[in-house]
Amino acid sequence: MTRTAEPFDAIEVIRAKRDRQTLTGPQIDWVVDAYTRGVVAEEQMSALAMAILLNGMDRREIARWTNAMIASGERMDFSALRGTGPDAGPKPTADKHSTGGVGDKITLPLAPLVAVYGVAVPQLSGRGLGHTGGTLDKLEAIPGWRAELSNAALMDQLSEIGAVICAAGAGLAPADKKLYALRDVTGTVEAIELIASSIMSKKIAEGTDTLVLDVKCGSGAFMKTEPMARELARTMVDLGRDAGVNTSALLTDMDTPLGLTAGNAIEVTESVEVLAGGGPADVVQLTVELARAMLAGAGVTGVDPAEALADGRAMDVWRRMISAQGGDPDAPMATARESHVITAPESGVLTRLDAMSVGLAAWRLGAGRARKEDPVQAAAGVRMHAKPGDTVQAGQPLLTLLTDTPEQFDRAMAALEGGFEVAGAGTAAADGFAPRPLIIDRID
Repeated sequence: MTRTAEPFDAIEVIRAKRDRQTLTGPQIDWVVDAYTRGVVAEEQMSALAMAILLNGMDRREIARWTNAMIASGERMDFSALRGTGPDAGPKPTADKHSTGGVGDKITLPLAPLVAVYGVAVPQLSGRGLGHTGGTLDKLEAIPGWRAELSNAALMDQLSEIGAVICAAGAGLAPADKKLYALRDVTGTVEAIELIASSIMSKKIAEGTDTLVLDVKCGSGAFMKTEPMARELARTMVDLGRDAGVNTSALLTDMDTPLGLTAGNAIEVTESVEVLAGGGPADVVQLTVELARAMLAGAGVTGVDPAEALADGRAMDVWRRMISAQGGDPDAPMATARESHVITAPESGVLTRLDAMSVGLAAWRLGAGRARKEDPVQAAAGVRMHAKPGDTVQAGQPLLTLLTDTPEQFDRAMAALEGGFEVAGAGTAAADGFAPRPLIIDRID
């Protein structure tokens, strides 16, 4: 049997990028497709990914690379969704993507909140890895809730309820899934061009009209510095707009964990508190600001989403959404069998609570995983009793560690060493302390 001749050779594509040349559109289309088919070997794509990391790609190359990854799989189409009423037109769709952090449970209250206003929210989410939590892991702490939905079930739920949080199907951008695993083991995860195209290929393939990005920066974020986070946000906004998706971004702080919980069951409980009109101020603020951006992108104006948290309308959608996916919104959440309290070493002002340290502690307690196939504990995590700027007393609880495996306490406490600071009352550090704003900038 004769093999069809390939139009390019992997080595010439690698050499071109190695020598800082701009790849042509046909070269990019071919190399992504050929890698997905197995014609381009793993070691060859590793070399190309490293060349991209070192030498970069321009806006045209990134857009073409993203489109090639989208073309490797299916695209979803929500144009058949209709608004209410016999003469209603297509129902607008809006989605949110976060680059990941510690205590980031925003998707849980956000999706039902936006759906209150007649905008469909197809939130295809993932699982946690390392110190960052996964939305699906959190929701699976709800008894009976299932992450896997068929496309038909997803469309029915969007039509009837307006919000879905579920696992992305294997058919979306399969090239990205293969390349992501390769980048993870070849030291090329940090390439902004490949991060942006990885995220945006899946989000564009999802077919939503409006996309709002929550790009985090700080110790607990993938992007540690503001310039890096800003470059990633700008790149992704450009990719989305080039593809016809109404895309914007918020640059948000992740030096400190979001809210007062980092774990699975405890984050669900905190999210329900927000939907009940309470919850931590930072979680409420970011939920409402992202909702405003999503609604504005979908053309819904003159509303204040904070009202739908206060009056129970968002909670009603949440309960219907959870029930539709087999979950019991009234079921008690799992509680950890063991706990350990860390107290304030002195009286004063808490001036630092490091997101990475808290995330690592929660991971080591069992809330996260080192490999995709690892199980997670629903009840494990870290409960925070104070945030930077709060006054604390010596001996007051600062953190409560939760786990079903108490042998993990030592490793979790090791992760927290140096992870928080208390400045004595009356000192310059205490008197002059001001937390960094949660929302750093908006990028359109």
